[in-house]
Amino acid sequence: MTQTTPPPDDLLRFRDRFDGLDRVVHLISHSLGAMPRAVRERLREYADTWESRSIRAWEEGWWEMAVATGDKVARILGARPGTVVMHQNVSVAQSVLLSCFDFSGRRNKVVYSELNFPSVMYVHEAHRALGARIQVVPSDDGMTVPLERMLDAIDEETLLVPISHVIFRSSYLQDAAAIAEKARRVGARVILDVYQSLGTVPLSVEELGVDFAVGGSVKWLCGGPGAGYLYVRPDLIPALRPRVTGWMAHARPFAFEPGAVRYADSIMRFLHGSPQVPCFYAAEPGYDLILEIGVERIRAKSLRQTELLMALCDEAGFPVRSPRRPQERGGMVVVDVPDGHEVNQELGRRNVLADHRPGAGVRLSPHYYTSDDEVRRAVAEIADIVGARAGARAASR
Repeated sequence: MTQTTPPPDDLLRFRDRFDGLDRVVHLISHSLGAMPRAVRERLREYADTWESRSIRAWEEGWWEMAVATGDKVARILGARPGTVVMHQNVSVAQSVLLSCFDFSGRRNKVVYSELNFPSVMYVHEAHRALGARIQVVPSDDGMTVPLERMLDAIDEETLLVPISHVIFRSSYLQDAAAIAEKARRVGARVILDVYQSLGTVPLSVEELGVDFAVGGSVKWLCGGPGAGYLYVRPDLIPALRPRVTGWMAHARPFAFEPGAVRYADSIMRFLHGSPQVPCFYAAEPGYDLILEIGVERIRAKSLRQTELLMALCDEAGFPVRSPRRPQERGGMVVVDVPDGHEVNQELGRRNVLADHRPGAGVRLSPHYYTSDDEVRRAVAEIADIVGARAGARAASR
């Protein structure tokens, strides 16, 4: 591989916003982003507020946090204020959405690909009992989903199209705009899962034309667990009535009215029970960093480092199971090596953090705080581990 002088990496100055990056090579932001240092202070603020303000904390900000925190996510999503609410995770957000729809009529088909994240599949498959017809679009290579095949599956009987913006197995970036346009023409609704894209791939849900979006903060947003989010297109908010509901969705929750829920006029109608307030405190520092840096700058660095990662893998002879074309690739690179699970376990023992997925390979993801030297070290460690295992097998014969 030809050695060239890398361009100056001005995003590395944000490494000092994190503790612990000097102890590990953190190439697992597709699964768990590094923790910003400010999280510790924000959680201390939560504890201090609980201790000092007690019940008064609800009326002094806690009650509104599910929407106020959602407004920060909306800025990254390219959405308007008041269109995003926070939930525990994507499975809950999908369940809330599905509870708005009737699957008993002719328009009851749900279309998604076989590469969708399984948790989303489980939620939709469970609605077969209510009449949902599931059509799964197959992949030929286990990495990508042919766009025309997806578009052909969406017809006048399609109700919902829940798709992943970036496929978790391969980092394949789907053409969400084309899928949304076809769905719009036939009257179907698109639920875009941006878990594997938001924070590393620039996007605008309004420009893409999707009806709903879901995701979480664990990965590229560096926001930790428990801070999922749900976007609803503004004109759809007053028209939908979730059956998965609770007192936060009520127009007058503190009136404690008996009987059926009277839905709030705002995005709060998509909430349910009491919110996970500590998770909002923990998530916001990661959002603040993304907003400060800008996703466009993060994307430029990500494309450069994933290109470097693939070139190093090519040089080492390791098959890459992610798209080569930049416009089709998210922020992750999947490397197929023998005994991938065991190789990943040994990487962890060497303080190189990655993960392994069956049928895919070892998943590696540089982020804005990753240095080129860390990318090189990761591939060198993989080569050393694979070579040592091959040598041990040869010696045992």
